[in-house]
Amino acid sequence: MPSSVLVLPGLLEDADAFEHQLPILREVATVEVADLTRGESIAELARQALEQAPAGPLAVIGHSMGGYVALEMARRAPGRIERLALLNTHARPDSAESTENRRRLMALAERDFPAVIQALIPKLLAPAHQQEIGMTGTISEMALGVGKEAFARQERAIIGRIDSRPHLAQIRCPALVVAGREDQIMPVEWLQELARGIPGARLEVIEACGHMSSIERPEEVARLLRSWLET
Repeated sequence: MPSSVLVLPGLLEDADAFEHQLPILREVATVEVADLTRGESIAELARQALEQAPAGPLAVIGHSMGGYVALEMARRAPGRIERLALLNTHARPDSAESTENRRRLMALAERDFPAVIQALIPKLLAPAHQQEIGMTGTISEMALGVGKEAFARQERAIIGRIDSRPHLAQIRCPALVVAGREDQIMPVEWLQELARGIPGARLEVIEACGHMSSIERPEEVARLLRSWLET
């Protein structure tokens, strides 16, 4: 079992996205959360994450945008990545429609960043969770903490990401792929495609869950991650 775990948060996220999982993972490993707010590309974010990581073998957990970074890390440093957990993410490049939507949100952020956060929340959470103050509050606080300048950098990085599908077969470490059944941003079929592309990958679909699986289903995600780390 790797002694070090590196957690890669998603767009507008920080360590609070994994608040419920970090204590459980720290029972069995050293855990660090990367800062993914300073790079202008996925490649740059991957380089920065590797620099932030403890020395030696790594188990890498990436959520959403963090999953894009995790896949890039696996390409750059396959000898260091001993386990890979990919939550609510996929391997496809940005579509023209998604890029247009991102640029619209970036423009809105310059005028009214809180409005961007409010526009995103209904897409991030399953319908049953969209009025959960604890969940929406955590998402809003993380986003405000990251800020609009980092949001713009992250969106530019996401827009410019490569198609990772041709590289998936080269991943040889134990891989866990976690999907939310009601994820409006990353549909289950995209995560099925991701899991099929990685030899031996294990796919888990969490019911009654949207894009923010670590917040919406904290105990189930913690159980899956600890099992993936210990098995």
